[in-house]
Amino acid sequence: MEKFQTDTHLHMPDLLFVRFCEEEYKVNRGVYNTVEKWFYDQEVHNILQRREAILSFFLFVRTCQKSDGKIKFGHGGLTQLLKKFWCQYKVAQ
Repeated sequence: MEKFQTDTHLHMPDLLFVRFCEEEYKVNRGVYNTVEKWFYDQEVHNILQRREAILSFFLFVRTCQKSDGKIKFGHGGLTQLLKKFWCQYKVAQ
């Protein structure tokens, strides 16, 4: 998975990290919360690892959609993309 410019984003306070995701990837708080909980349910309990997974996931989706703008998910699309990403992410670990 792609490394980020710095680890600065991973160490932001919660509110700033969520706002960064909202601004950078154009996802709303509900999508962010769903993604974070999904990774937590996959036993990514370490907050830094989970945030890295979240950012990697949003980059993955952006690449899949070939978009620099808003990330869009259709009905059931978020879960499908999370599962597809997770298969690749686990292999890379």
